[in-house]
Amino acid sequence: MFGVVFPNRSFPLDISTFTQIDTTHWLLDMNHFVGESYDSIREICIFLLNNFTLPPDKALALYIQSPGTPFLFCGAVTLSRPSAVLSLPWPEPGTGSSGQLMAPDAPPLSAKIGVSVEDLAALTSLDVAAERKIERLALKVGENLFNFMQSFCGVDGSKLIVPMDILDRWFKKFQERAKRDPEYLKGFAM
Repeated sequence: MFGVVFPNRSFPLDISTFTQIDTTHWLLDMNHFVGESYDSIREICIFLLNNFTLPPDKALALYIQSPGTPFLFCGAVTLSRPSAVLSLPWPEPGTGSSGQLMAPDAPPLSAKIGVSVEDLAALTSLDVAAERKIERLALKVGENLFNFMQSFCGVDGSKLIVPMDILDRWFKKFQERAKRDPEYLKGFAM
């Protein structure tokens, strides 16, 4: 049905590595894979296998869970997008959903990766990390514009006054810097 690879960390793992919960849900216990260093794994590649037919209105969604936290959606694959490299933004471990302490002889909580078949229409995005990167990029560019404009502002009562050509000047400076320094734009995406 599907497989996963942890880039630079594993060979392809097929569905048999996961525990099947029911016909549409699977779990990978990270204790069996890397133990407590699960948060050092920052990416996963999930892919559909050639002989698996996922209905066109369905997606294979991937979630992560740190010990004591709820599952966090990371992204999905579909028939039209049969593989994806997804970021794994592991949440800080919590105290458990009930907030109660565990019994001393209870097995330790572990991080998990969950995979489930879901309605494509119910998913907000196929790649959450890519959307976050775009959002961070837009905020950084906006902050750059604001700082540039602020250095030319005058104040008239409760209004800021800026020169009429300020956007043109900023955009030209921004373009020139991006052409001169290929690393400049990468700094915005961090």
